[in-house]
Amino acid sequence: MELIAKYHVETDLPIRKAAEAIAAEQSTGTWTEVQGCDNPLAARVISAEGTEVEIGFPEDLFEPGNVPQYLSVIAGNLFGLGALRKVRLQDVIFPESLIRAHPGPKFGIDDARRIIGAFDRPLVGTIVKPKVGLDPKGTAEVAAAAVRGGLDLVKDDETLTDQKFCPLIDRLEAVMAALDKVEQDTGKKAFYAVNVTTGADNILERAQDAVDHGANMVMIDVLTAGFSALEMLSKGVNVPVHVHRTMHGAMTRDKGHGMSMMVIAKLVRLCGGTNLHVGTYKGKMAHDEEVDLLKDALRCPWYDLKMVFPVASGGVYPGNVIPNLEGYGIDCIIQAGGGVHGHPGGTTAGAKAMRQTVDAWMKGISLKEYAKDHKELETALSFWGT
Repeated sequence: MELIAKYHVETDLPIRKAAEAIAAEQSTGTWTEVQGCDNPLAARVISAEGTEVEIGFPEDLFEPGNVPQYLSVIAGNLFGLGALRKVRLQDVIFPESLIRAHPGPKFGIDDARRIIGAFDRPLVGTIVKPKVGLDPKGTAEVAAAAVRGGLDLVKDDETLTDQKFCPLIDRLEAVMAALDKVEQDTGKKAFYAVNVTTGADNILERAQDAVDHGANMVMIDVLTAGFSALEMLSKGVNVPVHVHRTMHGAMTRDKGHGMSMMVIAKLVRLCGGTNLHVGTYKGKMAHDEEVDLLKDALRCPWYDLKMVFPVASGGVYPGNVIPNLEGYGIDCIIQAGGGVHGHPGGTTAGAKAMRQTVDAWMKGISLKEYAKDHKELETALSFWGT
């Protein structure tokens, strides 16, 4: 068995020659013959045509369970090879032995739905805005207002961790108390994804402390903290893990160089994420043609790994929710920040407008028609358009 890595390669060399250089550099690590180098762990070129290359890496080259080591092989020194103008890791096909070395998500889509009692519909979430500057009391007020409007998830943004203006435990306790009050009043349950991202020396301790203080979901910035940190959280805490992909554009945006979001998505599923931001069909971020593939990678059968919620976020508001729902279907999280809090009627009205949009789609009724009897949606459509 072998791991198969797929690359896009731009080079002045014959493509086969370039492929052989990648295979050598990433396995035996030599560009010329070395005595005794008839090595059973040498990678092989499976195919090389046009700008597309497939390399097979022997299974025994990898240390099962060690994601950093996987990446050092399939996404290591090749990016610095002078003979390659550009190279992009497009996809990885993992052998069964490496997949089974990882338990995957402790909490998958079905588990998250059961916790908050939200079945047979897309989940709707928000990011607390402004993302920095609010104190714990202010954060809790925004979170409660959103859940009163019917939202299923409230999350910190990627830059908010444990700063002095909004200490993590103080913020967490205030938010969870506010959400408990909403649940008592309305029966509505919701997740609060508190951002526990920090260094490897204390991220698990921080997350466990958060759970001890009532957290029902933790969040990690996976590319800044690392895939191993995600796996440690997934194994170490008994709550779902929300995964933010901040910094991904440094690797994914150039379609000729770097790494595709597909590789990141597969690694997040291996390492135990419950939810992962993967882009929108309609929003403010650069549209990624890979979204169709990404949602399948997170939700398709993959041995016994649980399914992961794809999250559509970034410039989402009631007027552009429908293209995202049509693209993702029911098993997704539609997430809006400004599209909730910027509503002329305030956060609760903005949350209601988002839920009304989803309800209209579920019932097969046009937004224009549904808005006639739902004033929050009508106001949103008048304010932002479609």
